[in-house]
Amino acid sequence: MFKNIKSLFIVEEENAKVASKEQPKSNNKTQTAAPKMEAPVTTPTTAGPGQVTQEFSDILFKAMEQSNPVGFDYMEFKQSLQSLKKMSMDDATRYQSAFAMAQTMGATSEKLTQSAQQYLDVLKSEEQKFAQAVNNQRTKLIGNREGEIEKLEQNIQAKTEQIKRLNQEIEEHKKQVGQLQKEISEATVKVETTQSNFTASYTALAQQITTDIENMKQFLK
Repeated sequence: MFKNIKSLFIVEEENAKVASKEQPKSNNKTQTAAPKMEAPVTTPTTAGPGQVTQEFSDILFKAMEQSNPVGFDYMEFKQSLQSLKKMSMDDATRYQSAFAMAQTMGATSEKLTQSAQQYLDVLKSEEQKFAQAVNNQRTKLIGNREGEIEKLEQNIQAKTEQIKRLNQEIEEHKKQVGQLQKEISEATVKVETTQSNFTASYTALAQQITTDIENMKQFLK
């Protein structure tokens, strides 16, 4: 029944086309294997457009199969439509012909529409289940990392401000160093000047006394 349901919808045909395009052409000629070159790993920045996949289509078909009741409903009507598709007729004639056959099975347009809506509800339920699973995966694989990024960004901001503050302190220290060097230079000149003045005064007095001592030794005998 599962395979029959799949055959009623165009999804399987689209997948077959995609598979045929992706299938490499066979080549009977013997070829020397070329050395493998590792392709650079690239990380996609955005998700591409969605594609119909066999995996998800099978999940949805199985859910529809499990909800298919005994008797004639939309699914059997869809089968009739698919059978009439082989005949040369427009959509209106095909739907009316399939409905005429459905009426012989006790179907009405209201029942067919209602059963088709039930299958849509089944698909909607699967969509909600999948959305919950995606949210769980998003929380597990993305949410935690986003939290880590937020913490790291906070650390970066704090350290950036700390670096800014340290740079300001460094500049202030440089100014203090310059001021101290200026004060040291001025103090050095002052001390050396004082020392020079003392030395000059000392030398002048010492020379006078030395001269007097020599004169006294010479003249006071």
